[in-house]
Amino acid sequence: MPEWKEQRVTTYIQSLESPESQILEQIEQEASDTYVPVIRKETQSFLKVLLMIKRPSRILEIGTAIGFSAILMSEYMPEDGHVTTIEKYEKRIPIARENFRRAGKEEKITLLEGDALKIMQTLEGPYDFIFMDAAKGQYIHYLPEAVRLLSDNGVLLSDNVLQDGDVIESRFAVERRNRTIHSRMREYLYELKHHSRLKTSILPLGDGVALSVKR
Repeated sequence: MPEWKEQRVTTYIQSLESPESQILEQIEQEASDTYVPVIRKETQSFLKVLLMIKRPSRILEIGTAIGFSAILMSEYMPEDGHVTTIEKYEKRIPIARENFRRAGKEEKITLLEGDALKIMQTLEGPYDFIFMDAAKGQYIHYLPEAVRLLSDNGVLLSDNVLQDGDVIESRFAVERRNRTIHSRMREYLYELKHHSRLKTSILPLGDGVALSVKR
């Protein structure tokens, strides 16, 4: 499909989406106004459907940002569900906490502050669902802990894995400053597809998602 047509299809799909709760719509607009990335509309839709199918009681999110996706997940998990989310960037942590308060989700979401890998190593599973949406160059380092923490038949959803298409390019076609992230993401996708405990499908949705199930 030509690139111009792909963009039109994406715009059309996004136009079909129904509005979320008022607080989520507000937070998404605030994120846009302050140039904070949140998950794309089509990825949001995919995530919501996955949660309704899987119905996870324990969710782990790697990368809170300002809390948008944690709140979104909390609205589509079972009544007794809980989200644990990890964030390192100090400037975004108080904003996320305030957004959880605004959404009335303080009892449903636990925010852990600090380095994701170090925190993951202290956690005890199992988690039914893990959402990976952090620094893309670190995904490969988080993977062993993510697999350990997942329940059998648990789901790992990794966002932004196609790097605006750069992942298919030769490392020499990628800007020098992005080459480490590029090589680590290619390694991550290879590992997801060849891991003995995971079955993975990579989808060109949004900026690319990888959907993995623990065997």
